Amino acid sequence: MVGFLVRAAASVLVLAELLACSSSASKSDAQVTRAADAVRPVSVAASRRTAITEAVSKVAPAVVTVQTEVVQRVPVDPFEAFFGGGRSGTQTSSGLGTGFIMRPEGLIVTNAHVIAGASSISVMLRDGTTYPAKLVGTDETNDLAVIKVDAKNLPVAPLGDSDNLLVGEWAVAIGNPYGFMLGNSEPSVTAGVISGVGRNLVARGEGASAYLDMIQTDASINPGNSGGPLISADGDVIGVNSSIYSTNGGSIGVGFAIPINRARRVAEDLVVHGRVRRPWIGVRLEQPRSENPRDYIARGALVALVTPGSPAQRAGIRAGDVIVRSRTRAIRNRFDWDAALLDLRVGEQVPLVVRRGGGEVPVNVVIADLPEVSAQKVQVLRELELVTLTPAIRADRGLRAERGALVYRASDRITQELGLQPGDVVLRINRTVIGSAEEASRALDYYAGRGAIQMVCERNGQYFSTEFLIQ
Repeated sequence: MVGFLVRAAASVLVLAELLACSSSASKSDAQVTRAADAVRPVSVAASRRTAITEAVSKVAPAVVTVQTEVVQRVPVDPFEAFFGGGRSGTQTSSGLGTGFIMRPEGLIVTNAHVIAGASSISVMLRDGTTYPAKLVGTDETNDLAVIKVDAKNLPVAPLGDSDNLLVGEWAVAIGNPYGFMLGNSEPSVTAGVISGVGRNLVARGEGASAYLDMIQTDASINPGNSGGPLISADGDVIGVNSSIYSTNGGSIGVGFAIPINRARRVAEDLVVHGRVRRPWIGVRLEQPRSENPRDYIARGALVALVTPGSPAQRAGIRAGDVIVRSRTRAIRNRFDWDAALLDLRVGEQVPLVVRRGGGEVPVNVVIADLPEVSAQKVQVLRELELVTLTPAIRADRGLRAERGALVYRASDRITQELGLQPGDVVLRINRTVIGSAEEASRALDYYAGRGAIQMVCERNGQYFSTEFLIQ
């Protein structure tokens, strides 16, 4: 009996020890669990922060939504007019795009096509604050515009360097796809890589934009993203999102951005001068008689004509030369040359290399303004500026007409109602043959109020006419 009790007591003792060990183990496990719980949120939070999230946090506060209203004149419906409606003859449409703040005092970069024809522009910040904006300047050729809001100490997007991009490195697009359909003012973020650099979009779309030397990315760009920043993994803006190649109207992973180095130069010109000084050296390249882009790419930058008295002639460039290098940039075809021109500045002396015969010849060219820029302007109808056609302008533009008045500037209203646009050449007004800008001005003054005016013009080597009234 005693032995049993002893054994039982021993069992009880062992059980107590086991329970004590179990309790200690439970406490130890609980401590480990609590320690793990304390560590886990920190490690998970740290793992969620990547180069992309850090880059977005640097730039997103400076990304804005650009809202526009465009008032267009439309023909009055005779049926509505009969019953007293349709008297206004105008139609208002709205548009949305993206931009980013480049200076804390409210200077914003966006695409020219985002604000094209806008009668009013407003900007909404990330927090929903809205400001009216005014247009500082626009450059349709590069599809860039600068607008300004009356504000101070705004967050600024840091600008990077687009000359040393690596194909395959991370690229992040920030913008407002489909605008406020997503329900708030927070910008959207899409990520991908740099798919290519120096891309020239051979198939041009409508408008004057020249999409040359572009950055290609597979980061999704959709309607509403236009004008937003393309950023690197370092959180620097490397491009301005501008266009997509699409078969269905949406992103298929082929998007394009304007390099930030060019956008910065254009923006500076627009802020300081209100316009971009277009570089010119006075050469026309041979254009293959083919619609196949392959023929353009394989042809090289073959000089077909050198304008007399131009910077190219003074530098010694001749017809038949092939431009093969501009500074350190290789020129393989006319698209590369057009892209190189966009990065040159008026007044610079630029080293070029041309292939002549069996060798290469270095030349130095001083970049000049387009010849029509320095020509005397004649203002007509308060919304139209003309310059007299000169041999340099004629040769540079490849015009058929030997005499006439070149349209240097035309307002949106003149373009919409008269059909005139910059680059057109006025050849005849009613029965009066036009030989200069002054003659065009006098003819319009003479025929004003005398009935319909017919104007015959040249555009891209083709003749057309337009009719209008001046009351």
